[in-house]
Amino acid sequence: MEALKILVVDDESRLRKLVRTFLEKKGYKVVEAADGEEAMDIFYQENDIELILLDVMMPKMDGWAVCREIRKNSKVPIIMLTARTDERDELLGFELGVDEYISKPFSPRILVARVEAILRRTGKSLAEDKISAGGIEIDKSAHEVHVDGELVELSFKEFELLLYFLENQGIALSREKILNSVWNYDYFGDARTIDTHVKKIRSKIGEKEKYIKTIWGMGYKFEVTE
Repeated sequence: MEALKILVVDDESRLRKLVRTFLEKKGYKVVEAADGEEAMDIFYQENDIELILLDVMMPKMDGWAVCREIRKNSKVPIIMLTARTDERDELLGFELGVDEYISKPFSPRILVARVEAILRRTGKSLAEDKISAGGIEIDKSAHEVHVDGELVELSFKEFELLLYFLENQGIALSREKILNSVWNYDYFGDARTIDTHVKKIRSKIGEKEKYIKTIWGMGYKFEVTE
């Protein structure tokens, strides 16, 4: 499979280089832009960009303006990068169709994990149809889960939730984020439904349930520590 192309837009050259290094190690092709105007030129010149990492505060044309312009013509996944932590900024990003919102400073490895998770959800991942960790193997095309080689029966949402956990290994996930990603933004039910599904998954995967760690007051994190 040909390497997927990612556009990294940030006025900090050191940050662009750092992100590029980590993405290229994972097999992605990276193109860079130092400001919003350059980003728009590249985006329209190269029609095979699969994801955009977009800084908010930039000269000439900020990230919000770039996002608005791109969303007029494309649904390409966009991850916003910002040093600001204002909730209004985050809400604006989601209103504009941003797929993810990451605050600086961030771990490059976590950023890459977010990139891979989004590309998997959009069917653009370099990864195969199978994902595994700690003896748990998920076959996405067959919609099957095996634990130490044994088939485990999960409901549709249990399967989707466990898959989401494996795709976001090591990342602390709030209940709200899980709802938005697994149940989608149009779900208005009680966040406690997540706890119910986690309890059922844990009961079905045996000793592997220890990998689904509860973060009290927040949500969950899937982490294989052995």
